[in-house]
Amino acid sequence: MNTNITHSFSVQGNLVDVPNRQIFAAAIHVEDGRIASIEKLADDAVVEGFILPGFVDSHVHVESSMLVPSEFARLAVVHGTVATISDPHEIGNVNGVEGVEFMIANGKETPFKFYFGAPSCVPATTFETAGAVIDAKDVAALLEREEIVYLSEMMNFPGVLHADAEVMEKIAAAHKLGKPVDGHGPGLRGELAKQYIDAGISTDHECFTAEEALDKLQFGMKILIREGSAAKNFEALIPLLDEHYEQMMFCSDDKHPDSLEEGHINQLCARAVAKGIDVFKVLQVACVNPVLHYKMKVGLLRQGDPADFILAEDLTSFKILSTYIDGKLVAKDGKTLIAAVPVTPINKFNCEPIDAASITVRRAGHELVPVIEALDGQLITNKIMENANLLTNSNDELVSNTEIDVLKLVVVNRYNQAAPAVSFIKNFGFKRGAIASSVAHDSHNIVAVGVDDDSITTAINLVINERGGVSVVDGTDQLVLALPVAGLMSAKDGYAVAKEYTAIDAKAKALGSSLSAPFMTLSFMALLVIPHLKLSDKGLFDGDTFSFIS
Repeated sequence: MNTNITHSFSVQGNLVDVPNRQIFAAAIHVEDGRIASIEKLADDAVVEGFILPGFVDSHVHVESSMLVPSEFARLAVVHGTVATISDPHEIGNVNGVEGVEFMIANGKETPFKFYFGAPSCVPATTFETAGAVIDAKDVAALLEREEIVYLSEMMNFPGVLHADAEVMEKIAAAHKLGKPVDGHGPGLRGELAKQYIDAGISTDHECFTAEEALDKLQFGMKILIREGSAAKNFEALIPLLDEHYEQMMFCSDDKHPDSLEEGHINQLCARAVAKGIDVFKVLQVACVNPVLHYKMKVGLLRQGDPADFILAEDLTSFKILSTYIDGKLVAKDGKTLIAAVPVTPINKFNCEPIDAASITVRRAGHELVPVIEALDGQLITNKIMENANLLTNSNDELVSNTEIDVLKLVVVNRYNQAAPAVSFIKNFGFKRGAIASSVAHDSHNIVAVGVDDDSITTAINLVINERGGVSVVDGTDQLVLALPVAGLMSAKDGYAVAKEYTAIDAKAKALGSSLSAPFMTLSFMALLVIPHLKLSDKGLFDGDTFSFIS
């Protein structure tokens, strides 16, 4: 973070004083990166725009933007975001502590305020192959660092409920240092939710119904309203904000580069205000609550605070005119003013191209085949059973059937040579071709879906040849976006990556998918800690029984 600001200036506008719920014409005087004074102007003063505290994304995996932190910052500031609570869990699963250190170091290259957490669940489960382990001792060491302000989402909620020694040691390390612990308890209700919260878990961003969120709110947990590229819980949870605004925050969790280019937390503010919610409550959630909860060194428009603020055109669209961080103008009139920095990639990739024979599945004689049902806008999936006869070809092999929209799903271990895992999935809607990705939560093996084995293996091999990326295959028409940084992120200019991703996303949708974000949805089909049915590199996994099924 750049705090070496040595100039003075003033900004005029209608200042929105969130704590005191008032708006008045004012001039903010900035010296050496801090607010030296706030001058209230005459009642008849004519000023333009609204001065607000900067927006904070209260939970995001920067890696999911396919951009390194320094490039993420360049796009985010255009929308008035000045800081993030960033969980480096994704790169942690690939490169371990080295990956976390990469994110911290790269983030420091910009004036943006990245606040990182210590990944709590690397690997996420023992039922998949990850690239690294971050154990309780590693977590304790990371938490000692100034740049690490919290323990990242505790996805192993069964471990919390059963008081697993390693899990409780990580939580205790955070509590010892007075640092909050983020939660991840999808579907937890009633006494189980209370038990999880009583262990010292302070937030949850996984609620997908208002009833679940209310259950957790009554036990003192803070609830994050998530709206990302795949998981969209805004509509379900926003009715709670009016009454519970002091205990809520906004987050994106996972946001692809094209949607980050379009907007960020400012979009959620506009949608909330459009529903008639009081603007002061909305800004409390978007700007103030994360700063207080995580004890962030982010200014809140008070004398002596760091000069972190934004100028918005109005309080309905939240179009951002300019963004300041530590008194430095970092975005103006829709253009980023943060310079790009060189990036030296780190990675871990150790698999070779595969052939179509390796994903051939012989029918085992069963009448029914378990199928993952993907749900647009949700991370949870359903477990359904499909008639095996509809998926069996003349060679007695199980294959995709586009007529019933059940396609072959494949996961390939990218860390070691191993046989691919194969299953079936519904709702991708492809009529031809395949897509593949090395962004596959949480261990980031290669995941692919398609209508025929040749297309699937070609898509996988495009990713392998780049040592990470996302790809689409439509006959001889092939496209790949390389992600050489841990197989998760590009080292290129963020706007160029957004343009490339827009093109490859459109090509994937042209295969027939009606999903709003096919690649983002695909990336969560190996996420075992979200029920109900997922596929890891080791096999088909039932998230309810936490065990493999045939």
